[in-house]
Amino acid sequence: MIDFTANSSINEENSIDILLIKQLISANAFLKKGQFKIGFQILNKTKIIAKEHQLFSILHEIYHTKIEYAHTDLQLNIDDLVSEFKENEQQLFLQENLNIAYAKIKNALLKANQNKNVIDIKVMIETTLKEQNVVISEALSFKSLCQLMQVSAISSFQKFDYWSIEDFIVSTYALIKNHTSRIKQLYYHIEILYLIANTLFRNKKFDTSLAYLEEMQTYMQKNKGKYRKEFSGKHDLLLALNYNYKGNQQEAIAILVPYSKQKNVDIVLQLNINLSLIVFYSQMELFEKSKKIFSTFYHTDKWYIEKVGIIWTIKKNLIEILLHIDLGNLEIVESRLGSFKRNYFPYLKEMNQEKVIVYLKLVETYFKNPEISNSTKFHEKVENSFNWLEKEKEDIFMMSFFAWLKAKMTEKEIYSVTLELVNGF
Repeated sequence: MIDFTANSSINEENSIDILLIKQLISANAFLKKGQFKIGFQILNKTKIIAKEHQLFSILHEIYHTKIEYAHTDLQLNIDDLVSEFKENEQQLFLQENLNIAYAKIKNALLKANQNKNVIDIKVMIETTLKEQNVVISEALSFKSLCQLMQVSAISSFQKFDYWSIEDFIVSTYALIKNHTSRIKQLYYHIEILYLIANTLFRNKKFDTSLAYLEEMQTYMQKNKGKYRKEFSGKHDLLLALNYNYKGNQQEAIAILVPYSKQKNVDIVLQLNINLSLIVFYSQMELFEKSKKIFSTFYHTDKWYIEKVGIIWTIKKNLIEILLHIDLGNLEIVESRLGSFKRNYFPYLKEMNQEKVIVYLKLVETYFKNPEISNSTKFHEKVENSFNWLEKEKEDIFMMSFFAWLKAKMTEKEIYSVTLELVNGF
């Protein structure tokens, strides 16, 4: 079974890695049979391609083999060869150290998420990178940069502070964006462009985010659209979110509706798309449409936490509470409020996210006494309850939740208030 699976995978896999491994095996076969000239020719050809693709582990084997048979070619400069070997060894060491750091960080975050433990993510990331001697430089491959950006994005996702990583990811990408491997490491390049576009969206820089999405789309067409299917859903969801907050909500909905009807869509992507559609419809005050989509969320919170994390689950529950208030389902609102307090207030306090707790208490005050929504006393209470960051730093989704409350206070449409808050007009 192992032989069959391996052979089938090799036959189906047309990646550069498999091609170079085959060439390396062939070179070794010729060298062992004393066909040194042909063996070295194959090794040199393999080395050129491996360098272009920054495949340091394969290069390590190439240099190891060349050094082993260096005595068969007196014209070969052994000192230059050893120097190249050591230089590649440093690159491999950096890549492996970053891979170890990435694994440790992801493992720590997963455990913290499952156990609802609170850790200082930024300190943990900095400490782990330091322990593994990882230094940011233009020597990083696209894969390494992608891993760094992913852990940084995880940190910002937990803390709602995407503004803190924007300069880092944009400037780091600028260091290597013109590297020769930008096409060779296509998958990671596309992922990096997505991470940057997402960060810019969360920071309300919609036009710049759209520019990176356009660049992402360009690279998705490369290599005969090899990764187009894999990334199209993520790309389109982020595109729709940008459109929604730029005021093009109908276009945003039109992008996502086809995905909501598709089967065999990645579960995380499907959940994010459905939750976004619920928000879009609710902003338009089409609450019955939101309710219909919400009926697809029939799993337990534990299941959602395992699949998409506790932050997503908290947002889902908050949105559900607001939706039932709008639908007038009073008993359900009472039940959901009590459940939310029991399950998530301790976590929010530990994460220093008292802003969410304060928000829900104000929502509860409005729910129990809606006629006070336009009173001066309630307005003052709301105004004095939040310590808002500067507009550029405040999280876009946090502002969206507040827009719902402000719409009740001002008796305006939710979507128009949302655009006023997010775009400042």
